Amino acid sequence: MYSLRRERDGAGDSGSMSIALSYGQYDLETEENARPRVGVAMRVGSHFARSYNAQDWWQTTLITEILKEEEDCIRFKTGNSIYEWRYFK
Repeated sequence: MYSLRRERDGAGDSGSMSIALSYGQYDLETEENARPRVGVAMRVGSHFARSYNAQDWWQTTLITEILKEEEDCIRFKTGNSIYEWRYFK
């Protein structure tokens, strides 16, 4: 289980999906069960539509800086926000 929260207002999502998105030479590249790193956007939430929920996942803009990195928690900065990503076993 993964969690992604924006610091300024607590917006974000949690679920079994943590995908790193990056632009390849010809198309969008994805990496499943990924940890945040500089140069990718993170998408965290559910792979499937959820009943009675307003959203299925939360996605960041590109990560520009890692502020703190631990085994199960990474705090990072994007172009417009600071996020905390967590992994729960």
